[in-house]
Amino acid sequence: MARGLGNGVPLENFAGSRHRLRPSLFPPRDGHKQARIPVGWSRSRASMRRRPKRGGFSQPFWLPLLIARKYQAGAPCKVKKKISPCVMSFGFRFFGVVLIFLDVSLVILSLLIDEDHESVEHMIANLSLSIALFFFVDVLLQVFIEGFKNYFKSKLNILDSIVVVGNLLVDTLYIASDLGGITVIPRTVVILRMLRIIILVRIFRVAAEAERLEKMTRRLVSENKRRYTRGGFDLDLTYVTTRVIAMSFPSSGQQAFYRNPIGEVAKFLDTKHGDHYKVYNLCSEQGYDPEIFHYRVERMFIDDHSVPSLAETLTFTANVRKWMEQDNRNVIVIHCKGGKGRTGTMICIWLIDTGQFKTAQESLEYFGKRRTDETTSTKFQGVETPSQSRYVEYYAILKSKYNLILPPEKPFRIRCIKLYAIQGVGKGNGTDFRIKINMKKEVAFQCNCAIQINCKLFLDHENDLLVIGLKNCPVIRNDVKVRFESTSDIPRGYGGCAFFFCFHTAFIQDYQLFLTRNEIDNLNKSKMWKVFRDNFALEIIFTDP
Repeated sequence: MARGLGNGVPLENFAGSRHRLRPSLFPPRDGHKQARIPVGWSRSRASMRRRPKRGGFSQPFWLPLLIARKYQAGAPCKVKKKISPCVMSFGFRFFGVVLIFLDVSLVILSLLIDEDHESVEHMIANLSLSIALFFFVDVLLQVFIEGFKNYFKSKLNILDSIVVVGNLLVDTLYIASDLGGITVIPRTVVILRMLRIIILVRIFRVAAEAERLEKMTRRLVSENKRRYTRGGFDLDLTYVTTRVIAMSFPSSGQQAFYRNPIGEVAKFLDTKHGDHYKVYNLCSEQGYDPEIFHYRVERMFIDDHSVPSLAETLTFTANVRKWMEQDNRNVIVIHCKGGKGRTGTMICIWLIDTGQFKTAQESLEYFGKRRTDETTSTKFQGVETPSQSRYVEYYAILKSKYNLILPPEKPFRIRCIKLYAIQGVGKGNGTDFRIKINMKKEVAFQCNCAIQINCKLFLDHENDLLVIGLKNCPVIRNDVKVRFESTSDIPRGYGGCAFFFCFHTAFIQDYQLFLTRNEIDNLNKSKMWKVFRDNFALEIIFTDP
């Protein structure tokens, strides 16, 4: 039965409240549970509780206040969540930029036309007032969403607010002067016409809107990955644990428009963690000057949507372990390009290494839950590439069975590859396939099924099965990547090929490897399912070298 506060309300309802609860300094009376009061509240023992009525239950006097504050505080949060996606959307912000240029054009036009065209001037004034009201409401909404202190931390936002309020006052006075008959005083009209020139200052709003557009673009690129949006920061960055941070690539130049600006990332890490952070760059395709992170940068060359070698996973965890043991305040910051696949793979491996999770499945689910912001979308932002999940499983076996030592080598040759449910895939007979086998990121073997170079095809129509026998296949060992390319008009996924998969020969059992459709890279994506049916699978048959 849930513990309660004596009012039928379980304590668990207050888990997210900003009022932390602590035990009372006073011992409980006989027959009653110890009272709990919000941190920072102090009351005498006499006022802590009402005297219980006969046969009744004593209730803390402050309980109704606490409940009221909790539920009142929850209402604005719900409203913010509803209006924030609209107000802070890319389309809304871009519309604001268009209105700025429109309003400036209207002001210039009003200054150029003659006083005889009163109807045109009135129309321009009304349009300008409408635009001013739009921006005034826009500022109010942004203050409501971001909070007063956070919004006005930016000098651009302060200038923006002054300009918006000033423009609204001038436009209102200008129209009121016409409606109220103040036009009989020519000097007043001239003054108001000249004051409207300050609307030209609104062009500086473009700078503020450009900054917001950058934020919106970054949010679009990062999709619903959990972001860090406190203390004036807005970064595609997630605390997976208190000491493990996942983020997207810290960029500069044009890429900083839609990814984490490297300067902001460095500022955040220096502010929050000082000399106690270390960055791990997993991108093989891109790097940066390590000086910006005080040379505390480790580089691992992992290709996009691919896996590290098994030996690299052990090197990585040993390096992280050494860094973490130096100081309890030390944290690690891991990134690839999007901060999802390669990043999630290495973080899940580290979580298994530290014993926080025993199985790969638990670790992968936890990372996905932490990286995904389900308040904006339910799209999964964890590790999706099947080979990456497979290597997390390999590491779990390394720890449980091999005590974090590389297993003995198991060399093989591939005798044949069987493809099940082949009908409807390209030509349906395999003649449009080319197969490449990579080891150590180099092509060790390839065959062309169209002219049957280094291979021979056997098609079993009755069982919907294609068998590709390999000839002259070299000995394979350790980390292996197999790519299937197609000349037919079928969907292509990552790497420009139909599908691929990675495995380590040390974990091959009974001379075979069987993979279902969802265990093959690229084929786990729904866009491929029109061609590759749900019963599509492949099986590799190995022989001794």
